[in-house]
Amino acid sequence: MRIVILGGGPTGLGAAWRLNELDHDDWVICEANDYWGGLAASFQDDRGFVWDFGGHVLFSHYQYFDTVMDTLFKASDGWLVHNREAWIWMQDRFVSYPLQNNIHKLPEQVYWECLEGIIDIQNTGSQKKPKHFGQWIQATFGQGLAKWFLDPYNYKVWAYPTDHLGWSWVGERVAPVALKQILKNAVFQNNDTQWGPNSRFRFPANGGTGAIWKEIALKLPPKKARLNKKVVAIDTKKRVVSFSDQRTENYDILLNTLPLTDFIRLADFEGSLAKVPVLKYSSTHVVGLALKGKTPETLASKCWIYFPENNCPFYRVTVFSNYSPNNVPDIGSQWSLMCEVSESSMKKVDASTVVEDVIQGALNTGLIRDRKSIDHTWYRFEKKAYPTPSITRDEYLVPLSTKLFENNIYSRGRFGAWKYEVGNMDHSFMQGVEFVNTCMGYAEEITLWYPDIVNKPHPGGKKR
Repeated sequence: MRIVILGGGPTGLGAAWRLNELDHDDWVICEANDYWGGLAASFQDDRGFVWDFGGHVLFSHYQYFDTVMDTLFKASDGWLVHNREAWIWMQDRFVSYPLQNNIHKLPEQVYWECLEGIIDIQNTGSQKKPKHFGQWIQATFGQGLAKWFLDPYNYKVWAYPTDHLGWSWVGERVAPVALKQILKNAVFQNNDTQWGPNSRFRFPANGGTGAIWKEIALKLPPKKARLNKKVVAIDTKKRVVSFSDQRTENYDILLNTLPLTDFIRLADFEGSLAKVPVLKYSSTHVVGLALKGKTPETLASKCWIYFPENNCPFYRVTVFSNYSPNNVPDIGSQWSLMCEVSESSMKKVDASTVVEDVIQGALNTGLIRDRKSIDHTWYRFEKKAYPTPSITRDEYLVPLSTKLFENNIYSRGRFGAWKYEVGNMDHSFMQGVEFVNTCMGYAEEITLWYPDIVNKPHPGGKKR
């Protein structure tokens, strides 16, 4: 059984790892770029600063994934473990994430509006099924939290209004409302910061997140792991993939991790299968600020910060030098911020001014004091950065997946499956592993088809 894997991100590398582990010899993984990792790759600029493409942190829902990660680097010096400190900057102050547990830190009038909205939904409740994410927010958190944080923030991060998004993806990604805990935090003036599966995460000591995927690729048979292999056509009848270097690969089973819409355009499908599905996505502009001096005390222990207000273009900023001192050349005199700006057809961004806009936003929000502290900037744009869980998404995905399967094609991964709710690095890697397990008859695919199962705490211990 010849298996060809398209794409060398976490999903493709997960499949390759599992095939190699099982001693299945007839496979190859092909990556279009000259580096491994896909959207989880890292880059070093010409002045020695390391940057990720967005704010990645490594946490896991799977013991198998943890075990693989444990084999990559020595625990003593290869991995750094952090307690998550996620914050929100709004109303000219830092508030601990999740906001709904810490609304007592807001100005009194804003606090009351948020609390009143929570009390209202506790008293009335709604039995109607939400039609979209905006209605789900209102029904779950109340009008105050929707107005001050959830609606404006979600527009900034998704680049679509909340009434264009579905809500079935939410799962563990949004903290639930617990009125009793909210009031307790207010009475005792607590900072409640420990909610969520990533309250502790690890990060490579060297090379950024991309070091993980480089190391996995290095452990694969060199002849089977190929870079600079860009797909130009797929003959699904003869089961042949053609590449830009004029070479081809025959397959019995094809694992696609390219964006699903791109894959459909490359293949020779006919009829309904040839129609490119209407799937939404958002783009991301990542702006790195390489800074002189020492990290300010206000940011010295923070991991990342959310920004819901319109005084800055970014929705999230990662204090990237806090993840590893080796992300900058000299941690004693340098530090770094990594800022993310979303874009879509409904939220346009001027690429010619986005770096300057980010700098001004950093000044507006007090992240930096003046422009003199900036040594240089780094910029990267990714057209397809986040698959949008739009209202109509599943109408296209389920029947399309069935038709691809009938052609011995599996489309998996963040954009291959187009499922944000299972698009983290651990999810993506395990989609590749589970694809192999299914092909070999060992087990069915859980991650892709049962997100609610993999995203909840499991019996027998705390989720890692």
